[in-house]
Amino acid sequence: MPFRGLGGRLGLRAAEARRRRPARSPLAACELALVPGATYATTPEPLVVRLAGRGDQRAFEELVRRRQSRVRNLMRRLSRDTSLADDLAQQVFIRVWRTIAQLQDPLRFPGWLKRLAVNVWLQHHRKLDALAAGEAIEDHDRPVHDSVGTAIDIDHALALLPAPVRLCLVLSYHAEMSHAEIADATALPLGTVKSHIRRGTERLETLLAAYANGASKEAMS
Repeated sequence: MPFRGLGGRLGLRAAEARRRRPARSPLAACELALVPGATYATTPEPLVVRLAGRGDQRAFEELVRRRQSRVRNLMRRLSRDTSLADDLAQQVFIRVWRTIAQLQDPLRFPGWLKRLAVNVWLQHHRKLDALAAGEAIEDHDRPVHDSVGTAIDIDHALALLPAPVRLCLVLSYHAEMSHAEIADATALPLGTVKSHIRRGTERLETLLAAYANGASKEAMS
């Protein structure tokens, strides 16, 4: 679903956005305007971020245009439900609109957006306690072939993993976050993050190998 006009639907007034102005950033006040002849689409992202933080809805819509595909893909890999992923992605951008004025350094926007997306997903699943405890991977958690049939791929295999493990793997390989960044975003101990990624990778390899062996036997029969 398109997000264009999202700020208007939220009913967030420009005056309210201005009251939440952040501290001065590396961008000087004189830079908080488009260069004559430029468009939002051709404006560097840090300036677009700062303009959005000042309540510029068109700047916010430009950020959504640039980033919504990545956020949706992240949510789809985490949830394995397209409709839910789109709903969660929209929640992410609602929060962006409400809180972007608090972002003091526009150069930090990409990482800030990833952390915000992670928080939305975590809150949806209400698994903060399980994440903090470190949920273990069990080989017998779910059957492989009964769950995915012959259409298994890496996304389906990810869906077979416990939520905390899947989260760490997706953030590492899909969102390209470092182990330290994942630990910061999820509130998991760094050692737990590393363990989830290592054991999750091993489990994925096992699942995919099991499918490959099964497919080969079916082809030969």
